[in-house]
Amino acid sequence: MAEKLGKIEKPEAEKFSKGRKLLFVPLIFPPLEPEEDFQAKARKYWDEVEAHVINLELKLGSVNKVYHELVPVGGEEGGKVIEQLNIASYQVVRARLDKGAEVQPIEDIDLLTEFMDWSRCLVIGMQNPKVLARVHESYSEAHSKRNKDMAKRIDKTLKKEDIGLLIMREGHQIQFPSDIEVFYVAPPSLDEIKRWVREREESLVAQEEKESEDSEDSEK
Repeated sequence: MAEKLGKIEKPEAEKFSKGRKLLFVPLIFPPLEPEEDFQAKARKYWDEVEAHVINLELKLGSVNKVYHELVPVGGEEGGKVIEQLNIASYQVVRARLDKGAEVQPIEDIDLLTEFMDWSRCLVIGMQNPKVLARVHESYSEAHSKRNKDMAKRIDKTLKKEDIGLLIMREGHQIQFPSDIEVFYVAPPSLDEIKRWVREREESLVAQEEKESEDSEDSEK
């Protein structure tokens, strides 16, 4: 029989004293040209994340394993990759590393690059329905393989009584082993950022539609 896998929950920290634990922090990336209001919200978000993680550590114990999306190497090299990837999340990681935690490689480089390449294909777009269907199928397969591999890596490296910190984008669909208690770190500012992104996207769509209409009018 297949092993039952757990899902992310929001349990009360005081109820848990033994067993493996994982603190899940949603990873956010700034736009290519971040605006000042977004930068302010992002700074607020990571400050709140740090405060939330500290509060959980006071109740559960110190984080001793760190996992970060897009990082296929561990140890000191892994820390350098995180610093180059996202300086804001690195500050949260650095605070744990200074207390003895270690970065663990969560990605397989081949699976990661395959997943990213198929993602780029979807972003570019395909004109032929058959090609689009094949690309989407390959993307889904790569996504599934990547998630299963990351779950195995966490299961293998997060030992009994360990406390891990996972920084990764939401919507990952990783199924964690059922004996790992997952704590979802979602400060109030996360909703502010999601709202900002949603409104920004709606504004850009409206702008593109208006420009298209103006272009059609000028051709008449």
